[in-house]
Order: sequence, then structure tokens, then C-alpha cells
Amino acid sequence: MSSLFTPLTLRSLTIPNRVWMAPMCMYSAAAEGPDTGAPTDFHLTHLASRAAGGAGLVMAEATGVRPDGRISPWDLGLWNDRQQEAFTRVTAAIRSHGAVPAIQLAHAGRKAATDRPWLGGRGLGGSEGGWEPVAPSAWAFEGLPVPHELTVAEIDELVADFAASAERALAAGFRVVEVHGAHGYLLNSFLSPAGNRRTDSYGGDLAGRMRFPLRVVEAVRAVWPEELPVFFRVSATDWIEENPEDERTGWTGSDTVFLAKELQARGVDLLDVSTGGMVHDARIPAAPDYQVPFATRVREETGLPTSAVGLITEPRRAEEIVASGAADATMLGRELLRDPYWAHRAAAELDARANWPVQYGYAVGRGRVA
Repeated sequence: MSSLFTPLTLRSLTIPNRVWMAPMCMYSAAAEGPDTGAPTDFHLTHLASRAAGGAGLVMAEATGVRPDGRISPWDLGLWNDRQQEAFTRVTAAIRSHGAVPAIQLAHAGRKAATDRPWLGGRGLGGSEGGWEPVAPSAWAFEGLPVPHELTVAEIDELVADFAASAERALAAGFRVVEVHGAHGYLLNSFLSPAGNRRTDSYGGDLAGRMRFPLRVVEAVRAVWPEELPVFFRVSATDWIEENPEDERTGWTGSDTVFLAKELQARGVDLLDVSTGGMVHDARIPAAPDYQVPFATRVREETGLPTSAVGLITEPRRAEEIVASGAADATMLGRELLRDPYWAHRAAAELDARANWPVQYGYAVGRGRVA
């Protein structure tokens, strides 16, 4: 029996397999008008097609909990009724193919208000639809404007914003919510000493730097149903201290293990393990499976389930990751852009039972299996 195609139960939710679609920004929401931030027909097709392609969990991209939390003006948001209603179509389509709809809630922090990446990703001014970014400290990401340093009162508001978006996500039909704490965005920039220069209770030592992200998790968990799981995405390293020539201090794998224990104590059910994004010039040894060891370490040292992501492309290697206990699930990103039906191809290669849509299965000789 294939481990990759074995269901995974977290709390009372059973996810049909361990091939999951990672959140990937598409920069395709309306940037102005009444539908600002709402998913479009593009998002419906994009997400539902991966569910039809056999992914067990389909996660919507980083979704801003408020307008200034988006990476770009073209990002998804979930702070009003119109956005919430538009998402119900998406979640229904994902569920119709037997997959679990999930959403990543985010705030871009000092990396917000940028142009679309295929146009260079530069910072946008107010006349171009941009806004003032915010961060733990008035310390710019390379090439972007200096952000506004958040006050304690503004931090309190953000905690409430994350909780409110989680409530909307539930009402829209999502069954997994993930808090985005990776890639140099707001929560990650509080965690890392490479982004946080505060001297108050939200900075300084590890406990101070974790305070805001942990408050967000507590607020989200408080409004999310007890029977449904909460994920947290982490950058397990800034790739600074792994380079002996770099004298900067950054977030490390040991910090991630400590954070994982704190998250677990607050009701997080799975750590979605990625890396990087905090500094522009990190030397990242990108290669197949290069991030898997970080997921494995968390799983072994804390017992918290993990997902592995990053250049996982081959079905047999994905099978080995799960079967060996290196991670509990695999998150596929670009590979699912190249091949939306990767899960069905993997099932055939691994001689596993695939959940083909009946409209396709009869035509290709693979009837739908419940």
C-alpha cells in the first residue's frame, strides 16, 4: 500500500491522501472596485483543477487579513462579506472533487505593496495603488520602502484581524486554516532577529519575538472549531547562520523546534515547513528535498506532524518522504502548476488507488474510487 495515498486524520478531519497543493500567489484578484481582493473565475479554475487532479488538500494562496496585508494590490483578501461570498464557490468546487479546502491567512508586512513579480516586483507608491508597509521595526527589506513600525495598539488590532478572517474562512467553507509565519512576511519578521529590532515586549529575546505570532495563533484557534485543524507555515531557517561566512544573526532550525513546541501547546496541528525569505541575499542550497530535513527534525523532536515542501517533483521520492517518516505530507507548488494531475500520475506509478472524477475515469479506464 502506498503511504503517499494513505489518508491522514487531524482532529476529526480526514484528508484523503498526502499529496497537497501548497499556497502559491497568483496576483490575479481585482485590485480596485467592490470586488477588490475577491477570488475570480481564474482562482476557481486554478484551485478546483488541482482538486480534480487528485490533490488531497488544496490550499488557497496567502490571503490578506486586511487591505495593507496583501503582498500586492492583486492579492486575495478576506476582510469583507463580498470576498467571503466569492470564496464559497471555490470551496464548494474543491469539495466536489473529494479534496479538503484550505486557506493561508497572511499579512505581508514590510514586503507588502509591490508590483506583480513578472513586472519586477518593485514597491508601489500611493498613486500606483500601493500603501505604507508595516513591520516590527522601521527597517526596510532590500529595495523596498522603509516600513512603519507597529505600535502595541496596532499589534492588538492585527491579532483581531487574523481572528476575524479565520471566522470568515470557516463561513466560506474552508476546513483547514493556516497562519502564514514564513518567507519574511509580517509574522516571520517578528520571529527573526534579522527582521525584529524592537526593545519592548515584542522584541529582544526569543520569547519576545514569538509573542505576536503566538497571540495570532491563540486568537485563530479560539474561533476555529475544535474538530478542525490549524496549520502554521514557518521558515525553518533564514539561511544566515548556516553560512559560516555570514556574521548576521538569523532564525535557525533550533529556534523552529522551540517554536513548534509552543505552537503545539496552543493547538496547532501541523507545521508546514519551508525556509528563507527574510533576507534578499541568503545563500540557499536549493536542490531536490533540501527543506525536508527541517520538517523531519521538528517531527522527531516534538512529535508535531509536519509537511515538507520544496522541489519535490518525483512520485517515488514523495512516497519515500512519507513512508520513512521524514514528514507526514508533501506540499507541491510549481510541480502542480506544470502538471495539475500529478497526483493521478503518481498514483498510477505507485500502483495506488486514484480518486479520478467519474467524468474522466470512465474515459481513461480508471473509474472513480471512493
